[in-house]
Amino acid sequence: MWLWKLPFIVKVLFLLAFAGGGWFAYQKYTATAAAKPQYQTAAVERGVIISSITATGTVATSNSTSVTTQASGVISAIYVKDGDSVKAGDKIAEVDLDLQGKQRASQSYASYQSAKNSLQSAKDKYYTLQSSMMTKWKTYMDVAQSSTYQNPDKSPNTDNRNLPQFFATSDDWLATEADYKNQEAVIAQGQTSINNAWLSYQQTSPIIYAPISGTITGLSLQVGSFITAQTNTSGTSTSQRIANVVTSAPPTITVNLTEVDTPKVKIEDKATVTFDALPGKTFTGKVVSIDTVGTVSSGVTSYPATIKLDIPDPSIFSNMGAQAVIITNSKSDVLMVPSQSIKSNTDGSSYVQLLTKNGQVEQNAVEVGISSDSQTEIVSGLSEGDTVITSSSNGTSSAKTTTQSGSIFGGGGFRMGR
Repeated sequence: MWLWKLPFIVKVLFLLAFAGGGWFAYQKYTATAAAKPQYQTAAVERGVIISSITATGTVATSNSTSVTTQASGVISAIYVKDGDSVKAGDKIAEVDLDLQGKQRASQSYASYQSAKNSLQSAKDKYYTLQSSMMTKWKTYMDVAQSSTYQNPDKSPNTDNRNLPQFFATSDDWLATEADYKNQEAVIAQGQTSINNAWLSYQQTSPIIYAPISGTITGLSLQVGSFITAQTNTSGTSTSQRIANVVTSAPPTITVNLTEVDTPKVKIEDKATVTFDALPGKTFTGKVVSIDTVGTVSSGVTSYPATIKLDIPDPSIFSNMGAQAVIITNSKSDVLMVPSQSIKSNTDGSSYVQLLTKNGQVEQNAVEVGISSDSQTEIVSGLSEGDTVITSSSNGTSSAKTTTQSGSIFGGGGFRMGR
């Protein structure tokens, strides 16, 4: 070949020039490829979108109540055991009262007897007022139907009925009627007082009763064990818990909502609930109340909401930690895109970047609806099957670049940079 016939130094220079030209061409190609944007895309889909919020809380005690007593002494009999079903008023246990317990029981029973006497006195006065009212009413009717105050055609004689004598008779009857009706309220109050006195006596009596119907749990008493009198710091008698009665009602969960989430939640919203203590189990329920007064702690406002589970479960205990997902909205057969594809203009309007079939990128205005954790509803502006850009990169971060120092014919040569 003609190349090998040239002098050696000329051949070297020629090869270096050829290699340098190839390197420049390679550099230009790789730089162009690296600068070309790389896109992550997703298709506009049609489906169901669910908007929800999450909140944490604990299991409330609305499906159980405590069996309490103010009695003190030695347990002489126990009539139930854990797991037994009881009805309201059933005997739970009996106490051989000590001196202090007897004193409390006697005071409570005396209050009960006093309430009974007060109720009976109220009833006696009620009958007296009833008799007086009927007598005054009879007097009034006799006067009103007399010829002085009634015309021959039985119509009222309005002129004479304006006389003081007629008003006095009418007022006597109306006054006794008012006293009679007021006494009905006194009797209702007396009945409430006697019920309260009886319940107070039951708290101090030697018999401990079931407050509601349900299943006994947490009964720790034993025959022969001693229960002591309980008082608060002011010396007032207080009750002590000896067991629980759990009803068949589904438990309720109290969760704390943020001030941002609270306006989104409504009564009857569906929810799913999980518990740290019950892995693998998910329970359903609905929101039954929202406390819109809220509480403030360390400058943060929260609003308690109550979720009632759909079914009871014996493995759910009071005060367990719970996590709730409350469904605030849901729509079916809607267009949706990944939420990260939605961008906002300075005026608050939304747009997406569309990747056309010929590889061009277009900015497209859209109207958005509800959002889930990952998807956003598209009300208008896109069609099913459109391709939206979810993220992009210019490719320069990982591409290798080449730099040249000096001439390819100089002493510096060339090098590949990173």
